Amino acid sequence: MDVQGRDERLGYALLRAVVGVNLLMHGLSRWIVGPAEFAAKLMAQFAKTPLPEWSVRAFGLMLPTVEALLGLLLLIGLRTRAALLGCGLLMMVLTFGSGLVQDWNAAGLQLTYALVFGALLFLRRYNGWSMDGWVERQG
Repeated sequence: MDVQGRDERLGYALLRAVVGVNLLMHGLSRWIVGPAEFAAKLMAQFAKTPLPEWSVRAFGLMLPTVEALLGLLLLIGLRTRAALLGCGLLMMVLTFGSGLVQDWNAAGLQLTYALVFGALLFLRRYNGWSMDGWVERQG
């Protein structure tokens, strides 16, 4: 493999790992605080929206686990395609919620995440430095 190919794989691995750590830490930090406390904050934030309280609570309790799992998968590059699709769907749900509470700063940040997830999915052919790449090479 030429130098350019190695750099493309390295660049992809670095971006995938940084995004994975970011998402993993979102989930872990919410676990440290406690999913119930995180869910309670979310319920207060969404109290004046048409969403039923039970749905906001359920989402708040699940979100830390989902974020941590997706982040870990991206960090190590395992099931990268599925993880990126999951991340894109998660950003769609989060953007919907941000729109409901009219938090346009959060919605803008979520669009940035969605752009990075989309770029990683588009450039997945460079995902050689990953568990997926290792599994593929084992054949």
